[in-house]
Amino acid sequence: MRRIISALLITISTTLAFAQGAKPLELADGAPDRHVVTSGDTLWGIAAKFLKDPYRWGELWKLNAEEIKNPQRIYPGQVITLDRSGNQPRLKLVTVTEQRREYIEPLKKGVPSIPPQEIEPFLSEPRVLDEKGLDTAPRVVALQSDRVIAGAGDTIYTTATTSQHKLWQLFRPGKALLDPDTKETLGHEALFLGTARQTKDGVPSSFLILTSKQEIVRDDRLLSAPRQDVVNYIPRAPNKMLKAKVLAIYAGVNFGGPQSVITLNRGKADGLEPGHVLAADIAGVEVSNRYQGEKTGYQLPDARNGLVFVFRVFDRVSYALVMNATQPIVVGDAVRTP
Repeated sequence: MRRIISALLITISTTLAFAQGAKPLELADGAPDRHVVTSGDTLWGIAAKFLKDPYRWGELWKLNAEEIKNPQRIYPGQVITLDRSGNQPRLKLVTVTEQRREYIEPLKKGVPSIPPQEIEPFLSEPRVLDEKGLDTAPRVVALQSDRVIAGAGDTIYTTATTSQHKLWQLFRPGKALLDPDTKETLGHEALFLGTARQTKDGVPSSFLILTSKQEIVRDDRLLSAPRQDVVNYIPRAPNKMLKAKVLAIYAGVNFGGPQSVITLNRGKADGLEPGHVLAADIAGVEVSNRYQGEKTGYQLPDARNGLVFVFRVFDRVSYALVMNATQPIVVGDAVRTP
């Protein structure tokens, strides 16, 4: 624990200078002098108590560039204090002496970055593949009792021959993700159908459908379920200027707001990483003004709408959670390094 705490207090690296600029940290209105971490807290929620820009959390801790990419170890029961004595405010963990207790759980769970219940399904469900990414995946060849459709609790028969994976997911080919500017195909989003567990080896092999979001039919495909890691990366701005656009609002809705998941047309190849925070903008509108009989048109500048937190990244596409927004976010909206 001492190593963890000491790592939080290392001087901030100069490589963060671009991302945060020379602008001084601004404390949130009513920022507390101390905060006791409780179960249910998130790094973002705690950061918002202290900062007007929660993505500058790492600066407030005086973390260097390498540490800011790694999960932050903050646990319920710890006390965070705000030190206002220097030129820039900073946070510290203070030692609190408590009576020894016996815990049933040997290890405490660290505080996540953002609410896990909001993004848990999206840590494993969205898959962005190339055009033929599902062609070699095991295929559903028959359904229980020769049915046409199947759902949770039904048995399906597939071409899968291995039982090394405990959990599988069912997909079918989905829509192509097109870059709104270049019209280039960035990948294909496989449509998530549900989960299944293998019950018998052989060809065909038997699977029990555990959950289903949509009806499952012949020729749907299976992929092994990825490991679901809690997202506890420190909120931070990218260390270079990145610009992206909203490709879609997840689940096919037209508008998104706080706690909505959005798809962006930038990914790992562009420098995006889990934990990056981007600013969503409202496009400036064209207005006209008549003065002394002459009419002039003006293009108003883009304005800040809110912030989004990137939590899952593919090569050229990523998924982000809308943390706050003053107006609805729509497909085509721009996001950028704040």
